[in-house]
Amino acid sequence: MGRLSGKVAIITGAALGMGAAEAKLFAREGAKVVATDIKDDELQQVVQEIIKDGGEAIGLRHNVASEDEWKAVVQEAVTRFGKVDVLVNNAGISSTKNIIDIEISEWNRVMDINLTGCVLGMKYCIPEMQKAGAGSVVNISSIGGIVGMAGSSPYTAAKGALRALSKSAAVEHAKQNIRVNSVHPGIIVTPMTEPSMKDAMPYYQTFTQLPYFGKPEDVAYGVLFLASDEARFMTGSELVIDGGWTAL
Repeated sequence: MGRLSGKVAIITGAALGMGAAEAKLFAREGAKVVATDIKDDELQQVVQEIIKDGGEAIGLRHNVASEDEWKAVVQEAVTRFGKVDVLVNNAGISSTKNIIDIEISEWNRVMDINLTGCVLGMKYCIPEMQKAGAGSVVNISSIGGIVGMAGSSPYTAAKGALRALSKSAAVEHAKQNIRVNSVHPGIIVTPMTEPSMKDAMPYYQTFTQLPYFGKPEDVAYGVLFLASDEARFMTGSELVIDGGWTAL
């Protein structure tokens, strides 16, 4: 307990799945959580659960692809809690299109949410971290940002770019004591992944070496580590949480 005591954390995509698990875990570890999502009802349920358990949190409706909404979220975090110490760029969407089948409108939507949203988060949170004298950014990428995944071209392109972007941001801001790391989950059972898993279970079982799939909490504990001072000497790193997929 208390691994994030005194810290203020913004977590996007916090209504369900990994984001919800991260928000709850961060609050249990002492963080004041600014949870954001476009799913209002589910988001408020997460916030109320945190408060019921004795934590501090607010929930804000937030389209991560909107620069104006990022400005508003960061301003609200500073107004309510005084600073921003941690940013978890968790919000994302999937895509199951091949390169030759993808419509440019869908490509742009995936890039807007999975990549540009993370850029905007760092653009507006890092200046607040500079004021605080330190900070930690955790960008949720994917093993799709490391290895090829057929039928997910826009998704893997965005996640691969986020992997590289995290390294550049880490180098840019290391001297300011602001750390930037990426997390690369494998098969994690969430509301976003579960529908597609039903149709491709043998495929996923082939690549996941452990005899079970991951849960949102498995990723949340890795994110907690990177957000905490325990990871004070880690920046520009890739934390792979994939059940052995990339060990093949």
